[in-house]
Amino acid sequence: MLVILGLFASFLSILYLTTPSIRKFFAGGVCTTSVQIPGKVVVITGANTGIGKETARELARRGARVYIACRDVLKGESAASDIRADTKNSQVLVRKLDLSDTKSIRAFAERFLAEEKKLHILINNAGVMMCPYSKTTDGFETHFGVNHLGHFLLTYLLLGRLKESAPSRVVNLSSVAHLGGKIRFHDLQGEKHYCRGFAYCHSKLANILFTRELAKRLQGTGVTAYVVHPGIVMSEIVRHSFLLCLLWRLFSPFFKSTRQGAQTSLHCALAEGLEPLSGKYFSDCKRTWVSPRARNKKTAERLWNVSCELLGIQWD
Repeated sequence: MLVILGLFASFLSILYLTTPSIRKFFAGGVCTTSVQIPGKVVVITGANTGIGKETARELARRGARVYIACRDVLKGESAASDIRADTKNSQVLVRKLDLSDTKSIRAFAERFLAEEKKLHILINNAGVMMCPYSKTTDGFETHFGVNHLGHFLLTYLLLGRLKESAPSRVVNLSSVAHLGGKIRFHDLQGEKHYCRGFAYCHSKLANILFTRELAKRLQGTGVTAYVVHPGIVMSEIVRHSFLLCLLWRLFSPFFKSTRQGAQTSLHCALAEGLEPLSGKYFSDCKRTWVSPRARNKKTAERLWNVSCELLGIQWD
């Protein structure tokens, strides 16, 4: 079976490399705005690698002061050094942030708020995928805890600064995998039934519902929110699944590069006139259809309230 897949992938690779229109199709949309943002302050989670790093690189190139918020500070410093050398922007900083630990999230927010009087763009980029069953420091299932609750809490803690800096934006990364997701309120921590593939899908659906409800609650504040599907990207996020690592290797010519995967995040962070589309879902730099579950207002409201209860916060 693997031999057949390998031969098929080789055939497709030749087709891909010899056909410009096919290469363009798989590359997806491109952020075309030429907006420069000198003096703007940006926080990007998980920007030490992959899509986040390329997003940070482009925003630094456009003059922003960029905070790389990541768990592995050494990798973060290596990424920051690379970006500073490439963009000639010295204002690329690294701060520790572990989204699986609410104490770390609060510590990051406290330090950032003490350092910065402005925050113009928050990109909730970090995530985990296909993890064996495990729980965060606070007892949340890892996908739900990191991908949803971690960013939910971070946004809550930084929202005051975003409002003070308006117009400002929040960009959340989701996935087309949300189509397979469902918010299982009776088993949010996966203790009754756990499938790591579906756990990822559930968390990506939560990202969309969070963005939808956040945008509704932020109307009139000058802060807007967007959620994006970056595409199928060659990145480290599949590291927990041997099968996905194999498929990623076999079909790599048809997946986006990390630079290509960053385009929709950049579009939602930078494009002018996007405010009327706050709360919407984007793919390939344009608004895209979402599943009926991702449009369910009651589910979005309930998830918001349950998330606040789990985190012990009041967010009206």
